[in-house]
Amino acid sequence: MNAFDPHAREPIISLRGLRRFYGEGAARVHALDGVDLDILPGEFTAIMGASGSGKSTCMNIIGCLDRPTAGTYSFSGVDVSTLDNDRRALLRRNSLGFVFQGFNLLPRTTALENVELPLVYRGMSRGEREHRAAAALKAVGLEGREGHTPSELSGGQQQRVAIARAIVTDPLVLLADEPTGNLDSARSHELMRLVTDLNRERGITIIMVTHEEDIAAYAGRKVIFADGKIRSDVKVAA
Repeated sequence: MNAFDPHAREPIISLRGLRRFYGEGAARVHALDGVDLDILPGEFTAIMGASGSGKSTCMNIIGCLDRPTAGTYSFSGVDVSTLDNDRRALLRRNSLGFVFQGFNLLPRTTALENVELPLVYRGMSRGEREHRAAAALKAVGLEGREGHTPSELSGGQQQRVAIARAIVTDPLVLLADEPTGNLDSARSHELMRLVTDLNRERGITIIMVTHEEDIAAYAGRKVIFADGKIRSDVKVAA
């Protein structure tokens, strides 16, 4: 049952009857089997479920990394299924930020250069890129580490660089896939406090896949998938 008032304001993400099948005939796998989900602007939502439950497939569709077999996905009122590949790429570039379990940093480039990368694709001037990348690193607590390469940073610091890279474009939605998966407990909770601050202070809508209950507890809402369907959708007490 949806724990949120659908009339509160227009959702930034709306999924209706979403289905994703892989394979044919007897080998067909129903990764998503009729998912309805609204995400409101500014929400911090944790998506949970066992392996094969559909949570990662749902995240990939929201991130425009995959397409549904059936159903609709709307982003800010736009039916994403009607967009061609170029316009989907623009949506990813301009409105979405991504953080993964693996930090996915370029190993021989500095923290500043890693954070600048999305701005290079936008054709931004070098001076503006450096200014914005430095501000993003400061926002994640890495001021003074701009010239460090990934090998000179701890795992927690590398993930902070990845978050800075994700927010440097001022995305409307941040998609985080097991962001603490490669971190120890102390660094995981430090990172989640940072993510929570970004959600509260910047109003970034955050959707996070995790299998850890203590990490999901930082979110304001918890959606649990099973067998390609949403089995539970509850607001977490503050």
